[in-house]
Amino acid sequence: MTADKILPKDIDSDYSLPGRLEESNLDIFVSEEIPAKSNAKIFFSIMLIFITVSSGFYLFYFANQTDIDSQIIENTLNLTPEQILVNQYNVGTYGSEHAHAAIAVIVDDTKLNFGLPQFQLSSKYIHFENDNPYLIHKHATNVPLAMLFSSFGMELTSDCIILKNNESSKNKKFCAKENHSLFFYVNGVEYTSDIREYVFQHNDRILISLGDEGLISKHLKHLESLEIFDIPKKTPENSEKAITI
Repeated sequence: MTADKILPKDIDSDYSLPGRLEESNLDIFVSEEIPAKSNAKIFFSIMLIFITVSSGFYLFYFANQTDIDSQIIENTLNLTPEQILVNQYNVGTYGSEHAHAAIAVIVDDTKLNFGLPQFQLSSKYIHFENDNPYLIHKHATNVPLAMLFSSFGMELTSDCIILKNNESSKNKKFCAKENHSLFFYVNGVEYTSDIREYVFQHNDRILISLGDEGLISKHLKHLESLEIFDIPKKTPENSEKAITI
């Protein structure tokens, strides 16, 4: 007679068999989970750093977009200083305008001589020519005085006149001091905005005077005495006997 099958006692049940989770080596599971958590933490840290750096870069770019883009264009195209100013001020094409104006720059009652060679024909857009010491020629629209000054190394600040290329002057920097101020006048009226940004019209008269304010009327009278020549008339293309006046 076969023996009756008897269920194992609790001590002999599956719960007591080796390999159960409760009796297994938990360190194995822990050691397998740590690398996954560590990798996730490292990845998260890298992403956080990347996002932070990228955000900082884009914030800097958008805050300085114009300057950065201009610098990239200048470096790429290798533009001359004059071409850079042409782009900056949106200057028209050469020949889009022709205008004359008289200018006097006077320091301590001494007039700067723009008839010297270093000041002549320094820019095709705006310049002095024919050894004339006061008559400005402008040959395009939107050309500011800054382009004239820059073309021969002259800088203007709120209180100084700086001549970088003036070989005839020992003192190349002239600044305001006590009882000596820098004044700007256009057509007899004091000009309080940035004179460098001024775009003159035909027959304008421009005074830049560094010195005693009491001399302004004298300087304006001198400026008014300067002759501004008319613009030569264009020669008709189909005229056989055209005369330029």
